[in-house]
Amino acid sequence: MDLDIVGLSRLQFAATAMYHFLFVPLTLGLSIMLAIMETVYVMTKRPVWRQMTKFWGTLFGINFAIGVATGIVMEFQFGMNWSYYSHYVGDIFGAPLAIEGLMAFFLEATLVGLFFFGWERLSKVKHLLVTWFMALGTNFSALWILIANGWMQNPTGAALNPQTMRMEVTSFADVLFNPVAQAKFVHTVSAGYTVAAIFVLGVSAWYLLKGRHIDLARRSMTVAASFGLAASLSVVVLGDESGYLSGEHQSMKLAAIEAMWDTQPAPASFTAIGFPDQEARETHYAVHIPWVMGLIGTRSLTTEIPGINNLVEQAKGRIANGIIAYDVLEDIRALGHQPIPDELRARFEAHSGDLGHALLLKRYVDDPRQATAEHIEKAAWDTVPQVAPLFWTFRIMVGLGFFFILLTAVFFWYSARHRLHNVPRWLLHVAVWTIPLPWIAAECGWFVAEFGRQPWAIEGILPVAVAVSNLSASTVLLTLLGFVAIYTVLIVVEMKLMFKAVRNGPHLDAQDREEVQTSPYALPQHTPASAS
Repeated sequence: MDLDIVGLSRLQFAATAMYHFLFVPLTLGLSIMLAIMETVYVMTKRPVWRQMTKFWGTLFGINFAIGVATGIVMEFQFGMNWSYYSHYVGDIFGAPLAIEGLMAFFLEATLVGLFFFGWERLSKVKHLLVTWFMALGTNFSALWILIANGWMQNPTGAALNPQTMRMEVTSFADVLFNPVAQAKFVHTVSAGYTVAAIFVLGVSAWYLLKGRHIDLARRSMTVAASFGLAASLSVVVLGDESGYLSGEHQSMKLAAIEAMWDTQPAPASFTAIGFPDQEARETHYAVHIPWVMGLIGTRSLTTEIPGINNLVEQAKGRIANGIIAYDVLEDIRALGHQPIPDELRARFEAHSGDLGHALLLKRYVDDPRQATAEHIEKAAWDTVPQVAPLFWTFRIMVGLGFFFILLTAVFFWYSARHRLHNVPRWLLHVAVWTIPLPWIAAECGWFVAEFGRQPWAIEGILPVAVAVSNLSASTVLLTLLGFVAIYTVLIVVEMKLMFKAVRNGPHLDAQDREEVQTSPYALPQHTPASAS
């Protein structure tokens, strides 16, 4: 990636987004797990479940606060670094973000306060309802953000107004029920649940290794193992759905992930491992698994998946068609506020679907109509993202996903057989060291989704190179360094607070002690005096 204004703007948004997403998945998953734990507490009246809810709730609160602080900045970047993007698609992209803020985030933030300060002020059932609504609010926030992002991947329910040069909503229902957005939502949320489950599993394993808070750790491990197994299985199933939709709506991304340079006979094989060479346009030492890619990408045995070279040839045709749309658009803009003749409007609508491909030429010429065959060739190859990073990142993500299934399945087996007290110490160590891996998998997922969309800010409509603000590279570089510094400090603060909370363990307030003393279900707290 060239470190010009476009490259630096991409790098800045990627850095802030990936920093922010370090906090989001844990918030998503812990919110649901808190609701599950408190439900068990209300149903069984066992004090240990109340302690569990409050302890994991403390970790949730730390993560939530830092996540909010890192997320607010991203929305301002659309206006600061991507002003033409905001002008071009703001009418559509802004609506889900506004709804997220007004409906989901305010609900979530308000109920977070009630969750922490309502234990002694609300009845058990009312506080349980607060916890469940807090969890729903957290997931609703993700829904609206992913509807906006899904529209960037598959722009539907909108059309360009040639007089205002703005995309306008034609069907909000199509934006809302965009199949790519819905698949991204369930896939991302399931990944967040897996992150939280592995986190709870790992921390619980650490307590068991230290011989501290045994009752809390074993019950937390039971919840985490079952919840994590279901979530990790869902991630794989929903990832298959995302692969199918990529084949339908983002063929170049799918071809780049697979390093498929030429169209294969159906059903296409899956490249388990290989070494993509973008200059030579081939994959060295590739190991193929027959049929798998065809089934993932098309769910059939007869439909072909186009290769990169074939898609580039298609892009050349779309660029040529887009130049016609650009020429008609200039005629329309010359009319000013006069009505557009029907013939001119019909010509524009016939070619407008490829206008975005003509805008790829803006990287080489100011007026796409002046482009040469060489310019068109370069612009067509610009539609190919960097293959090797996508190829390997995708396989790291998938490999980790199957490892999480295996790990949670093993702990689920121990839990179902009531043998958590017999878990080998080496397996507990594995659980502890696995804690950071779901974050790596989640970041890999976002990298594949966003890097694979290049060079498009809006798939097929607006290239990244056209979407940026008119800023100097030094200005963007300075703010990038500032954001990295601030976010790094926030991550260090979060980790210190989380480590401190885990080391201290659950805190028993007056009501906790009273319930422990009076409850017939109370169990002895296996906490050494030195740890207390």
